[in-house]
Amino acid sequence: MKTKRLTVAQATIEFLKNQYAERDGTEQPFFAGCFGIFGHGNLAGFGQALQQSPDFRYYMVRNEQAAVHTAAGYTKMKNRLSTFVCTSSIGPGATNMITAAAGATINRLPVLLLPGDIFATRIVAPVLQQLESAVSQDFSVNDCFKPVSKYWDRINRPEQLITALPEVMRVLTSPADTGAVTLCIPQDVQAEAYDFPAELFERRVWHIPRPRPDVNALLRAVNWILSARKPVIIAGGGVIYSEAEEALKILIHQTGIPVAETFAGKGSLPYDDPHNLGAAGATGTEGANAVCAEADLVLGIGTRYSDFTTASKTVFQNKNVRFININIAEFDAYKHSALALTGDAKVILEELAQKLESYKVDDNYRRSAADFNKSWDEKVTLAYQAENNTIPSQAEVIGAVNNFSKPEDIVLCAAGSAPGDLHKLWRTRNSKGFHLEYGYSCMGYEISGGLGAKMACPDREIYVIVGDGGYLMMPSEIITSLQEGFKLTIILIDNKGFASIGGLSKSIGSGGFGTEYSFRNKEGYLEGESLPVDLVLNAQSLGAKVYKTTDIASFNEALGNAQKEKQTTVIYIETVPERKMAGYGYAWWDVPVAEVSESESVQKARQNYDEQKKKQRYYL
Repeated sequence: MKTKRLTVAQATIEFLKNQYAERDGTEQPFFAGCFGIFGHGNLAGFGQALQQSPDFRYYMVRNEQAAVHTAAGYTKMKNRLSTFVCTSSIGPGATNMITAAAGATINRLPVLLLPGDIFATRIVAPVLQQLESAVSQDFSVNDCFKPVSKYWDRINRPEQLITALPEVMRVLTSPADTGAVTLCIPQDVQAEAYDFPAELFERRVWHIPRPRPDVNALLRAVNWILSARKPVIIAGGGVIYSEAEEALKILIHQTGIPVAETFAGKGSLPYDDPHNLGAAGATGTEGANAVCAEADLVLGIGTRYSDFTTASKTVFQNKNVRFININIAEFDAYKHSALALTGDAKVILEELAQKLESYKVDDNYRRSAADFNKSWDEKVTLAYQAENNTIPSQAEVIGAVNNFSKPEDIVLCAAGSAPGDLHKLWRTRNSKGFHLEYGYSCMGYEISGGLGAKMACPDREIYVIVGDGGYLMMPSEIITSLQEGFKLTIILIDNKGFASIGGLSKSIGSGGFGTEYSFRNKEGYLEGESLPVDLVLNAQSLGAKVYKTTDIASFNEALGNAQKEKQTTVIYIETVPERKMAGYGYAWWDVPVAEVSESESVQKARQNYDEQKKKQRYYL
């Protein structure tokens, strides 16, 4: 057998750079390179291996969590057909990646993590940053990755790599099982040499299948749809990952079934398609929640039915409602006691369209959806209009960005109050134009995720919308964007604290306690004068070009100037914390309120909570 003598780290990189993904006849390298920060746990191993492999580009980031967010943003834009490797040292470098690893797995996004680990030989113990255990010498902080990884392994001997690496690729390229994959490699093993089979490093193409559903299940689903009077489609992220947008359009124009969109599925249809009811659930539109409340059949496509999508299981109120779920993952396909069509969304929608050629919803039902689409767009127009207040609302800022941007441009957000407003208000014109990380809603994703999106689509403008809370969590990747020459336009909205959670605090009767950026007052509460944080100077100090705006007129002018810039640009604007757009219909989110309290406002909020809880139901 022909062999090649390499260190474990060198062999890992050599293997990874020869992996390709193929779907529908198109091949591409599966890995676009490696993000990381070197430390004693990976410098002499992966650091050395990457140095001698310039064709597998290494990108230095400023935060290991940001590295994984950036990889997730990249692979989301690539429909999971390409991603990045992320490497760290042991200890805090490794645990920094756990938060973003959870986000990748929750959002079904493939990312490969290569954290350094403690010595396999155990001669040097405790090594710097080692977490010791009195019950086992086999623990390290990398064991914390197990619950947030779809595949986890530790390489204690070089030859273990030969069987581990194909398993890594099997999971990463699986449409059903993908997520964060963690391969822990002790720092001494990384540098250890071994005679690996040369065949391990040959070009390998991983074919991404489009599985078809069980024939009998498909026929049952057709019969269910034929008997439905008020069906509705919930379009999730799986529509876009499967590239099933055209298949969905053909089906709904043929049948007249209206569509409501999740955060991940927004963009499955253009905003002005008359069948598009807009956002579903807790942050849903008037039409989407009204139609879902009466629906007798819900056809969920590529959705995992988060509590926001179902309005904490209050939105589907028809006592006879049934579910058909189209999903590549069996785990999601069976949710809500559904008739499961386990397989690829695109091919299943194409087969359904063929078998439903004679089916059409009632004309009145179809017109009702079109009326909801039109009336909602009128409400969006009103929300976008600037009022004569000194400080604009967040909706007005979103409207200015939406009106200025091109159809192919991308808006990106993750946490705070902006996602809810964007879900309802953003007029999607391109299936990849709306990029929300809302499975984990991770503050700090915004700028790093925006960098990943820009790296995936360098010809598109990326508009990162981030509040002051999210910005202060992780502004560091502004530096990385400058280092690598990837321009972002960051809309920095300042509302003096955690406005979203502050609003939630008020809704449960707590008055925004602990959510404002304020000094401590004489009574001991954080309700004094506002903290003197200058976000403009902060962004400038990181190297960004910054425009400070005070109203919508100056904000619009800054958008024009930012478009001409070649480097990452920040547009700062202060907004009022109040929201323009309230919830509609069954737009509720279950956040338990204290059952007993000395506060009258909390007592009142609990009464309202108890009333809302009565609407919740099981789908059995």
